[in-house]
Amino acid sequence: MNALLDHLVIAARTLDEGRQWCEATLGVLPGAGGKHPLMGTHNLLLNVASLGFPLAYLEIIAIDPDRRPTRAGKLRRWFDLDDAMLQLALARSGPQLVHLVARVSNAASAVHALERMAPHIDRGHLIEASRETAAGRLDWRISVRDDGQRLFYGALPTLIQWGSVHPVDTMPASGLELIGLAAVHPRVDSLRSALDAIGFDAMDLKQGPPNLIATLNTPRGVVTLESKGH
Repeated sequence: MNALLDHLVIAARTLDEGRQWCEATLGVLPGAGGKHPLMGTHNLLLNVASLGFPLAYLEIIAIDPDRRPTRAGKLRRWFDLDDAMLQLALARSGPQLVHLVARVSNAASAVHALERMAPHIDRGHLIEASRETAAGRLDWRISVRDDGQRLFYGALPTLIQWGSVHPVDTMPASGLELIGLAAVHPRVDSLRSALDAIGFDAMDLKQGPPNLIATLNTPRGVVTLESKGH
């Protein structure tokens, strides 16, 4: 099993707030994204690929106020976006790094590997998702829990398997490069075991209060993004 960083997730209360945050913090405006009818969310995207993190991008995501999720019943949105505490933190402090997504060639095998090696961890079911883009349709399989939880304060990646097209294939350079990724967690050994199960070794790990840390080269110099336990 070999999982690679696919993208960083920046949660925002609204996409307008996410766009303003991006320009003020990273010195660039985000590119167009799309809508996710299944989850009732929409996003903006930025290429942050580098030698150490090929095909990596940054996603700014928010609940779409004009669209109800088509996901059945009382199932919650991905990335804890329905969580009241996270929404309160976004209202108080603005958009912030909350999660990461890891790319795998076979999502079903990756989920099964995690179940075998870390049976106490439920990474969620694989669901089919898609959205239309100017370059064509994007299709993917992604692991999402029914309750939408990220796990390990966002440090255990959501798993994704793309179809024939990857978003970065048609994403222009942004002037940003991801140069470092780290996680701090009080149960770092459990986190390390789960990451080993999926073959994800792109993140430095440390014992301590929960935090997810991404370091980028930007037009404003080196910028560090942190989740700070949210």
